[in-house]
Amino acid sequence: MKKNKIAIIGLGYVGLPLAAEFGKYCSVIGFDINQKRIDELISGYDSTLEVEDDVLKQSTHLSYSSNVNDLKDCNIYIVTVPTPIDDGNTPDLTPLRKASAMLATVIKAGDVVIYESTVYPGATEEVCIPIIEKGSGLKFNVDFFAGYSPERINPGDKVNTLTKIKKITSGSTPEIAQFVDELYASIITAGTYKAGSIKVAEAAKVIENTQRDLNIAIVNEFAKIFNILDIDTQEVLDAAATKWNFLPFKPGLVGGHCISVDPYYLTHKAKEVGYQPEVILSGRRINDGMGRYTATQLVKAVSRKKIHIDEARVLVLGFTFKGDCPDIRNTKIIDMVKELESFNINVDVHDPWAKPEEVRAEYDIKLESELLEGIYDAIVIAVDHSGFKSWGVNKIRALGKEKHVLYDLKNVLTKHESDLRL
Repeated sequence: MKKNKIAIIGLGYVGLPLAAEFGKYCSVIGFDINQKRIDELISGYDSTLEVEDDVLKQSTHLSYSSNVNDLKDCNIYIVTVPTPIDDGNTPDLTPLRKASAMLATVIKAGDVVIYESTVYPGATEEVCIPIIEKGSGLKFNVDFFAGYSPERINPGDKVNTLTKIKKITSGSTPEIAQFVDELYASIITAGTYKAGSIKVAEAAKVIENTQRDLNIAIVNEFAKIFNILDIDTQEVLDAAATKWNFLPFKPGLVGGHCISVDPYYLTHKAKEVGYQPEVILSGRRINDGMGRYTATQLVKAVSRKKIHIDEARVLVLGFTFKGDCPDIRNTKIIDMVKELESFNINVDVHDPWAKPEEVRAEYDIKLESELLEGIYDAIVIAVDHSGFKSWGVNKIRALGKEKHVLYDLKNVLTKHESDLRL
């Protein structure tokens, strides 16, 4: 592998861990169009907290650049750019198209392009490859080749890290499929799985998160039913979990850049080929509505305590899409905040993990850095950060007025310590 020179295109939650791992063994250029990101990585710090400083130091063959010309000597290009959705829940392949167009200016005969970004089945060969062909003048599977190996990074997870998760691989020819598989097998200690085609690998990735999304959706629907029946959802789940094949999913707000996004890639392609998906979109509707649902539940609880709703003050603890992680992409807590504000409620948000400047730029919300005791009519534990868990019920309740509502969305506290649970 030492003779290979790899370019990792996009240095976010997916690209940087990959660059750092390959950079221990062969020449790697980590490329990103964000010069600020490049500068911080050159200084030896990763603001996403996915790769620790000492791990970056171990990647002695890794360099960073935002200059496209620095990629010309590479022979393997791995694309790890975001694949979001737009406001209409339609796949936005703009970053992927731009990355492909850029690679068309540097790719040479014999080079291999591997995509890791989550897409619908067929996107690599139907969207990306034609862009490279047109821009480079090279012919696919004659002059250059492609692979697809879907990312399986779980932001903030320090147990299931890159090398410990089995990697799906694929290639545009049998020989390239073997090449791609061996390339990843050189760093993935958990092993690899060579899929039969690029389309199979793309489909496998997109259904992983779709399946998880649907499992959470049914539990969210359970929670809505049990709330009406005045039954504690967590107690029901604990009882049901005594059966060996019961799946331990929990209700909650489904955000982030994977579970709440990937299903729309599959449904987009399904509609394109004439199939109208029902179950997938039904699950999406349930999960997308949970932010508004939780806000409504809180307003009802505040009203039951005879607290005046108009201009009430609510504290939301946590804004990132998951615990102990600074990632705010597609956080559904914003839905809850906006719904509460529609009732003329004043909402403060506190999250020591989120970057205030990013939250302000993306959502126009000012994070509260210091909290005063005894001023809130309601407190919502929206994210299960370890810090919030360590506070305990007394410290959390001390932030509220003598009469307040404590809503625990993440079961950080016991049933009897909170006033309301999802």
